[in-house]
Amino acid sequence: MSFMDAILAREGLTDIAEKVFAAQRLTDDEALRLYAVKDLNALGYLANHVRERKNGNVATYILNLYLNYSNICILSCQFCAFARRPHEKEGQFTYDIEEMTRQAKEAYDQGITEIHMVGGLNPKLPFAYYTELVKSLKTACPNLKVKAFTAIEIRHLAERVAKRPIRETLEILRDAGLNSLTGGGAEIFDPAVRDTICRGKESAEEWLEVHRIWHQMGERSTCTMLYGHVETVAQRVDHLRRLRELQDETHGFTALVPFAYEPENNKLTHLGLGRASAFEDLRNLAIARLYLDNFDHITAYWVSLGLATAQIALSFGVDDLHGTIHQEKIFHMAGSQTPQGQTVITLERAIREAGRIPVQRNTFYQQLQGKPDLTPIPDTPQQQEGVLV
Repeated sequence: MSFMDAILAREGLTDIAEKVFAAQRLTDDEALRLYAVKDLNALGYLANHVRERKNGNVATYILNLYLNYSNICILSCQFCAFARRPHEKEGQFTYDIEEMTRQAKEAYDQGITEIHMVGGLNPKLPFAYYTELVKSLKTACPNLKVKAFTAIEIRHLAERVAKRPIRETLEILRDAGLNSLTGGGAEIFDPAVRDTICRGKESAEEWLEVHRIWHQMGERSTCTMLYGHVETVAQRVDHLRRLRELQDETHGFTALVPFAYEPENNKLTHLGLGRASAFEDLRNLAIARLYLDNFDHITAYWVSLGLATAQIALSFGVDDLHGTIHQEKIFHMAGSQTPQGQTVITLERAIREAGRIPVQRNTFYQQLQGKPDLTPIPDTPQQQEGVLV
């Protein structure tokens, strides 16, 4: 018996390991057993096997820019430090289309391939603002992929602004140039949890409906899970199960992007919840990789994790480090202390140090490089000058 076999046996994981190696689907009960495991290396060993089977030794990243068009919002999600109610003048912002396009073009000229754009549910912005914004971005940056809007933003536009069916609203946005939906707003699907952390937001069924319709239109999106607040591990498994079921139905999700609750500057601060530990981050990523057998990719969101933990996550089932990002506001307004952007040099160094081959990807997780760049990483700031983004 090998050393790792002994650890799996000690943790009572021999039967689960056999299913993992045979590429068989895990049950909810087995996922709950994984959450009870104390030896993190055992989870990493199994999750890494799945990662390698699906993605070989490649780890990807994307050159992207985050833009938030407005933080004015009619909702009052208890966990959110980003939004401002319409009557709260301090800290509000709404950018005009010209300014958003200027920022996008500046980054596009430096090599980004994707704009990631979300905002609050601003009651004063007409539907034309959104369609013209997407059109303006695509006109200024012809090859740019616009990944924009959460499911709740789409419902807001359809039901309150455009007053059209969801599918028709999505079709209009797609015709304007929308390429992909973001996965935000999923939080935890359990209704009791949603009532505590985001009362008034759309239900799990309503979130899933938007992505189902988008997928039925032949389009792709990411999905997310916000963990580390009031949810139980059983509620996490329930969340993953609903995502897995929709993926079985539509095959429209490109990746899962889990991230932890940030405890500062929001209405849950009084609960005294700390941020999830690195142990919890890695455990959650590994279990997601093991459970979501119909997902090709699991992304470590370094803005939430920190790049050091995200790098370690490459040995816990993760095959993607997200992107250069720049200008991230939502997590940082909630107290995140991570940088607001990364360079290609930094991301590729993290990937190589983890023993993986760095490859740039596009919005749909397709590799952009015919052959990976295996040239040495510059060691000094002088050598790094002029490196893209």
